[in-house]
Amino acid sequence: MKRSLIAELLEWQTKPVHLPLLLRGARQVGKTWLVEYFGKTYFETLVSVNFELSPEYIACFDSLKPKEIINKIEILSQQKILSGSTLLFLDEIQLCPNAIMALRYFKEQLPDLHIIGAGSLLELALTQQGMSMPVGRVQYLYLKPLSFAEYLQTTNNGNLLEFIENIRLGDETPDVIHQTALKFVREYMILGGMPMVVDSYLKTNSFTECQAYQTILLRTYSDDFSKYAKSARHKYLQQVYNQTPGLVGQQVKFVRLSPNMDPRFLKDAISDLKKAGVIFPVYSTSASGLPLLTHLNEKKFKLLFLDVGLMKRASKLDIDLLFAEDLMLLDRGAIAEQFVGQELLAYQDPFDEPQLYYWAREDKSSTAEVDYVLNFDSSIVPVEVKAGKTGRLKSLHLLMKEKKLSTGIRISTHKLRMDDNILSVPFYMINQIARLLKK
Repeated sequence: MKRSLIAELLEWQTKPVHLPLLLRGARQVGKTWLVEYFGKTYFETLVSVNFELSPEYIACFDSLKPKEIINKIEILSQQKILSGSTLLFLDEIQLCPNAIMALRYFKEQLPDLHIIGAGSLLELALTQQGMSMPVGRVQYLYLKPLSFAEYLQTTNNGNLLEFIENIRLGDETPDVIHQTALKFVREYMILGGMPMVVDSYLKTNSFTECQAYQTILLRTYSDDFSKYAKSARHKYLQQVYNQTPGLVGQQVKFVRLSPNMDPRFLKDAISDLKKAGVIFPVYSTSASGLPLLTHLNEKKFKLLFLDVGLMKRASKLDIDLLFAEDLMLLDRGAIAEQFVGQELLAYQDPFDEPQLYYWAREDKSSTAEVDYVLNFDSSIVPVEVKAGKTGRLKSLHLLMKEKKLSTGIRISTHKLRMDDNILSVPFYMINQIARLLKK
């Protein structure tokens, strides 16, 4: 797997002053693989402690004193831990809350040691135990499913990615390259970016085989409910989890999730699934100024699923249908909107908690909605997703006029071009939006 987060990890490794890292992300996005690959490749020694596979290591953290902890781990692992040459990896760290607490003291007492913790249900475990993250003494890093750019690298399409990364506004994209890139977008929409699924495709070249792995992953997340909720709340988690793939692209109303369930518990279920990284709320913002966070409306939101391939599988779309129809138009364009949202999240700063917004106006005389709203270099940039080859941009123009925004973005199957103040970006170039806006 070609993971772009390696670049951030290398930068962290070489800093003279570095904080302990907590790698965060949903289950099965590749956290363990990434850290172990990084440790084996760029350090003389990797000492990996998995609290789930080796619970005996939990006792090493009965004391929060780093030197005592290291001595105990060295004895159990029979490996020497040396600052500067060893990477200490604490996997499934949520199973050892004392290890999370100890990270702050590693920063103070063993600042030269490189240490990374990772856990899939981290926030939920801390909430259940009444603990808080060691803010200011630990740095967070967020790992998501493979982006489309990472997918191209992993499937040995680096030449196409290099073309995408270097094309300039005004350059002509040859039809054969444009259509090839869109073909890979459709392929990615079927597979998604979960490492297990992509690895299966690389080995088998079979969409049917990959679909079986997607089913396994969906079941894995469902089975996790018992780990972070009391049995009385399982039905709310299951309901939100089951309904979300079919609600992507729509403003969520609790009655749509379930007309017979208490909205308060549905709201809690959404919060829990967000903490687990399985769903992602996209909140409405008035786009009246920056930061967008200060202008959001928590009562108006849409939902994204963890991964477009899993969303497609959860919606039970038949494989034959995926090839017979334009995938981007299926399900009212929801698959295209999921793909774009997932891509916009993928290229955000991995050290910051991801955020995404949309704009909606509900007026009796005029309703309008713009799919996404971005903050770029102290400017507000609206983004409209157009799954088909045609389609007006009435809402986009309305928002730009109302808020006096200089540039809008349309993401579609069209080639890269500028139409007045609308930047038209093809689906395969979302990773280049920041570069294009700078130009």
